[in-house]
Amino acid sequence: MSPPPNFPPNLRCAVILPCHNAAAAIAAVVADFRTALPGAQVFVYDNASMDETTKVAFAAGAVVRQEPLKGKGHVIRRALAEVEADIYLMADGDGTYEATAAPHMIAMLLREQLDMVTGVRRHKGKAAYRTGHQLGNRPFTEVFCRVFRMPMGDVLSGYRVFSRRFVKTFPSVSRQFEIEIELSAHAAFMRLPVGEVETIYAERAEGSQSKLKTWRDGSYILLKLVRFLSTYKPFLFFGSLSAVLTLTSFALGVPVVVEFLETGLVPHFPTAILDTGIMIAAVIFFAMSLTLDVLSRYHAETKRLAYLRDSVLRSPEEQGNG
Repeated sequence: MSPPPNFPPNLRCAVILPCHNAAAAIAAVVADFRTALPGAQVFVYDNASMDETTKVAFAAGAVVRQEPLKGKGHVIRRALAEVEADIYLMADGDGTYEATAAPHMIAMLLREQLDMVTGVRRHKGKAAYRTGHQLGNRPFTEVFCRVFRMPMGDVLSGYRVFSRRFVKTFPSVSRQFEIEIELSAHAAFMRLPVGEVETIYAERAEGSQSKLKTWRDGSYILLKLVRFLSTYKPFLFFGSLSAVLTLTSFALGVPVVVEFLETGLVPHFPTAILDTGIMIAAVIFFAMSLTLDVLSRYHAETKRLAYLRDSVLRSPEEQGNG
């Protein structure tokens, strides 16, 4: 990468590092981000750690705050609500993300007037990005891009830069690691300008362990992806369910109708009742898809107005005059 660019004066940049039992790595992470972004304020949010994370982070020069509710979603929601800045950078406190990429991500955000820049992970070392996580991330990202029609290289990346208006109009409700999907879904739903920068994803510092459990958290994120789909794309979600039920109803009902037309009898009466119930359910799901789609569009318009009403990220020239 080329040398970091010179940022506009008076640019307030906040680095947010959620941590849980990260004493082994947090000092180096804070030092790396302070070196990469000399004017930035580094916030370490200790998420119910049982080790010396708070003490070590404070000694390293970070602003340390506590979030007792366990879960990355709780930490990010609180941090984005409390911290005041023009630019927000989110990373992890385990030393896996490349701090030297931060200036370039911020430069892209400013130069292209974007609202979010994502660090697309390229793993360095076999232990950095486990095979199970890679195999899980690819289909998640592919499905997300197809559903939301927004090209993104790494939907689950925790390394991101945001504009102020993105942060202050982001209605987070996440509790755990689905926060990354929620951030991506918000950007896609609002059709916000976003960008990506390739970054190295390194192995964790010695003594630091991953909080992710491949199968447990993968299943949890999958369920949340389904929930986001039903929330942001209700016509597609419930309409698809209606279509499946309609086809099932036809498959069960056509033989019954044919037999009735030929004999005047309905010998498979339970099948006829089941078929009727399935068709009623299909109609209900279709009505839900239409109703919820209208509500979703209204919700999108409301969020868009809030987004436009919030303080707009100033251009570099305005920063220089401010």
